[in-house]
Amino acid sequence: MAQSQIKVSAIKAFSDNYIWSISSSKTNEISLVDPGDANVCIDYIENNHCQLRNILITHHHADHTGGIKKLSQYCQDKGWPLTIYGPAGEAIPACDIALKDKAQIDLLGLETRFRIISLPGHTCGHIAYYNEGEDILFCGDTLFSAGCGRLFEGTPKQMYTSLQRLTALPERTKVYCAHEYTQANLNFALAVEPENEEIIHYYNQVSQLRQKGSASIPTSIAQEKIINPFLRCHIDQVQQSAAEYSNQSNLNELDTFTVLRGWKDTF
Repeated sequence: MAQSQIKVSAIKAFSDNYIWSISSSKTNEISLVDPGDANVCIDYIENNHCQLRNILITHHHADHTGGIKKLSQYCQDKGWPLTIYGPAGEAIPACDIALKDKAQIDLLGLETRFRIISLPGHTCGHIAYYNEGEDILFCGDTLFSAGCGRLFEGTPKQMYTSLQRLTALPERTKVYCAHEYTQANLNFALAVEPENEEIIHYYNQVSQLRQKGSASIPTSIAQEKIINPFLRCHIDQVQQSAAEYSNQSNLNELDTFTVLRGWKDTF
């Protein structure tokens, strides 16, 4: 197997955010995904003697965009060229290149490009960045481990469709979401499928990681298909739990997803 061109590193921010640094062995330049806090990014850049070249934004929320202004000034003071990418459907500060679904971008001299996947739901213009050559996905607040994002702007149908687009990716795809929500999400997953041995095992595994202060991210598409209730709306037990919670019957997959999302909002 060919050695990976890409190294992805987590920069912790706020209480549970992850800002992702993308680097390549070919250069000392890095790209940052959703830098909500400039200070932790600048510390990372200086401690690792690297140069910021690109910022990739998935959506407009402040905990994903709040560091742009200071990082732009930092790069300007250093004399570093900086390109900021963001979704075409949202107002992103200082965005240089607005991206639509299926657009492709080159980063850091990598041999494979990042493809843009439109993911409305959490926000109307939310996008993800997917590198097919390395099977790497940066999906912001759309898909979490054992969960999905709240519907601040989009509809249940939009979010369900967006999640279906992600589950169609290769199962080996590594999923880099923007928050450490896994333990709380697994508590909900167990309420939906209390006898699912895969969820129980994963809950214990994640609990051990978090006790050590280790991240539960990245996850994978394969992992999520077996433990994430929002990707399992076709499963009889999940539909039954949604029906019992909502006092409804004959729920289809979208109905089930809609019930689960409302249930999780108040869980």
